Amino acid sequence: MAFGLLIIGDEILSGKRADQHVPKVIALLAARGLSLSWVRLVGDDPQRITADLKDAFASGDIVFSCGGIGATPDDHTRQCAAQALNVPLALHPVARDLIIERMRDVAAEKGVLFDPERADNLHRLNMAMFPQGASIIPNPYNKIAGFFVRSPASSPGSATGAVYFVPGFPVMAWPMIEWVLDHHCAHLHRECGQREQSVIVMGTMEATLTPLMELVEAHHPGVKVFSLPSVDHPQWGAHIELGVKGDAVAVASAYTTLIQGLRDQGSPLGPELVR
Repeated sequence: MAFGLLIIGDEILSGKRADQHVPKVIALLAARGLSLSWVRLVGDDPQRITADLKDAFASGDIVFSCGGIGATPDDHTRQCAAQALNVPLALHPVARDLIIERMRDVAAEKGVLFDPERADNLHRLNMAMFPQGASIIPNPYNKIAGFFVRSPASSPGSATGAVYFVPGFPVMAWPMIEWVLDHHCAHLHRECGQREQSVIVMGTMEATLTPLMELVEAHHPGVKVFSLPSVDHPQWGAHIELGVKGDAVAVASAYTTLIQGLRDQGSPLGPELVR
């Protein structure tokens, strides 16, 4: 099962804010034996957001979309999700009730009378306008729900082909993503997840190592071989970190093949690394 991440917002692309979602989502997935397959960053451009969401729904992946689900003019994600699915926006009754509950709580904290008909309070209900058929994701921070929609090709009860929409704020997004992983994706958790095992290779060109890399992948399906060259490492100087990644059991066998191949061709080896 592949997991994807879509990060929406001009503030990331302009550099006003540094992305924090990628490393956190990687960590949340890794804690459950899972891994992130792809990431996209897109600004507050409705056409681009809609196109990326169409791709996400069509991918068959489990995708987390962070940002743009508020009710200000620069928040387009809810509308774009509806357009990508070719369905209308509809007021979700549970999400609406949660927003009203939140507004009532805030009024009580401030010691003022809650007026549900006040213009700004009515405007806040737009945050409960989701694509028709969406279900909610609870928000433990302030009760303002996120939502998720399965792709049209997905079957009920399956975690495949769903896009989960959460706010851009990490304090809200991360516990909401955890909730999804533990309530919708628990059957995908693995005790033994992805593993990397590599070795530092000195004084060798990547072109020389390519035939060995191809051989390892051919003999160990499901394992990926990677090569990370460095030209100015403070300790090892010019070198290549050569390794394999994948399921832990398969990686152990593939790494044995890799190391034997390096020794057979006389490559000078440095430290070995396991992640």
